[in-house]
Amino acid sequence: MSNDRETAPAVVQSVDRALSILEILARKRGAGVTEIGKELGVHKSTAFRLLVALENRGFVEQTHDRGTYRLGLGVVRLAGAVTAQLDLSRQGLAACERLAVDLGETVNIAILDSGRAVNVTQSRGAASIASHNWVGRQTPLHATSSGKVLLAFSSDLSPGPFERFTAATVVSSVDLGAQLATIRSVGWGFTAEEYEVGLNAVAAPIRGADGSVIAALSVSGPAYRLSQDDFPEVAKRVIAAADEVSGRMGHVS
Repeated sequence: MSNDRETAPAVVQSVDRALSILEILARKRGAGVTEIGKELGVHKSTAFRLLVALENRGFVEQTHDRGTYRLGLGVVRLAGAVTAQLDLSRQGLAACERLAVDLGETVNIAILDSGRAVNVTQSRGAASIASHNWVGRQTPLHATSSGKVLLAFSSDLSPGPFERFTAATVVSSVDLGAQLATIRSVGWGFTAEEYEVGLNAVAAPIRGADGSVIAALSVSGPAYRLSQDDFPEVAKRVIAAADEVSGRMGHVS
């Protein structure tokens, strides 16, 4: 235990220094080991070790003048991921708002993040005034319509059994696998009181420019308003909205 206590502060300090290096290079557009060491207040050997670690991950790279470093493409990759998420929210908002008005229910866009579905955009219809605010919430993949759609087009299906939230939750990997195959075939998925009693939802995939599924668009509402008999007709509208967002994200069907 004592070794853990001694190691933790050193690790945090190294992380802080590594982040400081990225800030220095962003500000100066490039710097050498000695200069970076002076800015950090550390010996240049320490600065060099940190730079090597960052270089191995692609966050910094050496310029043609050896010994001078600049930000690498790894930073661009991370920035691109954030930009894509923000762009998805912006491009999807209009379609979500129209669908929410059309159906009178709550419409969300969710992305896959660390094995969970995370809602990034929400629009509420006239009938959903008392509905939950789902933005920023992580929800389980196997028990939500968006989660099932995201899972259907990923390779992250675990062997189960899965957590049960209601009596209707699908907890068998075999049963869930069959549902995911159907989603891939028909292009939409649903949940019927599987995450919350009395709450139903229908979702469809949003695709990026390369055709891969980058998000899911869903509509959710009380089971007495959004019944299972309504799912096929509602799915047509959800698919149309998701396809519109896909087009805005550069996908050509």
